[in-house]
Amino acid sequence: MLSLKQFLYCSLAGGIRLILMNSQLQKIISDRVEISTALNSWKRVTEGVHLHNFGIDPYSGDLFHETPIGLVFFTWILRYLSFWSLRILFVVADLLTSWFLFQTARHYVKEVEKREKEETKEIKKPAEELYTPLSKNPTEELSYTPISKTATSSVFYVPAAYLFNPYIVLNCVALTTTVFTNLLTSLALCFMIKKHKFATCLIISLLALQNLYPASLIVAATIFVSKDAKTNRETVKVILTMVTLFLTILSSFIYLSYHIMGNWNFIKNTMGFILIVPDLRPNIGLYWYFFTEMFEHFRGLFIASFQINVGLLYVVPLALRLRNDPMLLSFAYLAIIAIFKSYPSLGDVGFYIALLPMWQHLFRHTQQGFIVGCFMLFCTVFAPTVWHQWIYSCSANANFYFGVTLAFAIAQIFLLTDVLFASVKRELALKSGIQNEVNGNNAKLVLE
Repeated sequence: MLSLKQFLYCSLAGGIRLILMNSQLQKIISDRVEISTALNSWKRVTEGVHLHNFGIDPYSGDLFHETPIGLVFFTWILRYLSFWSLRILFVVADLLTSWFLFQTARHYVKEVEKREKEETKEIKKPAEELYTPLSKNPTEELSYTPISKTATSSVFYVPAAYLFNPYIVLNCVALTTTVFTNLLTSLALCFMIKKHKFATCLIISLLALQNLYPASLIVAATIFVSKDAKTNRETVKVILTMVTLFLTILSSFIYLSYHIMGNWNFIKNTMGFILIVPDLRPNIGLYWYFFTEMFEHFRGLFIASFQINVGLLYVVPLALRLRNDPMLLSFAYLAIIAIFKSYPSLGDVGFYIALLPMWQHLFRHTQQGFIVGCFMLFCTVFAPTVWHQWIYSCSANANFYFGVTLAFAIAQIFLLTDVLFASVKRELALKSGIQNEVNGNNAKLVLE
């Protein structure tokens, strides 16, 4: 049940969204290239639905890129929901996403507490850096509690970071389909940490059918479920079960999509559109400028390189290194997808940023917080400014806008690497009992 404070927060967040949705800013926000892309634009969705209603295949052109299952869903809501009901649906979807993130954070804190208790059993003198004293009276014996207990406040920070994140608010106000993608992703994380095999595979299959890249989350989900296995044989059995279940459900969804449309045209305009990247209109990603300037005969090679980078390159190394923390592994996958996917938006960035409070216990080990914060703030302000100078004032060109998007991507890379390095440093401190003082002076662990 929601407490009074949580209810007030949800009401405030919902009110902000509804006010902006019914203001003159809504159209301006929905037209921003940083928010709406070829994959999540609500204008494209409505046009695709109208084409389908008139008996025209929406996948015959280069307009509609949602899955046939999504087409059925959006056809239903446009047919039966009124103007106000449609906007309320988007707000409710965002509120549900925050609720599932709250549940995920709550279970994750318990997982961290349990894991650290097991890891610190053999340490005689725990590191002061990792524990918080309950009493500061020098005459009393100090009692220490794991930082995972003091970080329970992060359970409430996660939904707040989602509800009041400007990127997420703008994403909802623009009525982008990323709202529903974020809802499915939060469901996948929630089912994953609760170790529901079928539900997890079902949601990740839907995400993979829609956006392709989230298929990597099945690796983190498999690691989560296999942690309960006691023998290698049970582990192999769990892995085979998860992979088989995922592929079976995904194949079923693909066949269902074929059954809905009666042809395979949707493959080219959904998965093929994401992989080949034919639409080079500007966004906050790295593809559009790079492939606009590239010679055509090099395109195939670099498309393959870019797609391997986002889809395959980091999956195995990160899984091996972060196998003890599958939720952090999921965060890393989501961040990499948001940075390097072919058609990113601020809604993708806002989602993984909202997960950061779950790693509040790592913040004291981070080093780039101020730099990353300044970079992201400046890029968020400069992007529409430079766009106006380029498109309307003609006092700038594409290089200016790409410079901002490149800086924004670099800031996100710094953020991700900082969190991952903080995890490594904290793990080292936890195992080695490193103190936060050297010769009476404050010290900080730095990896070089």
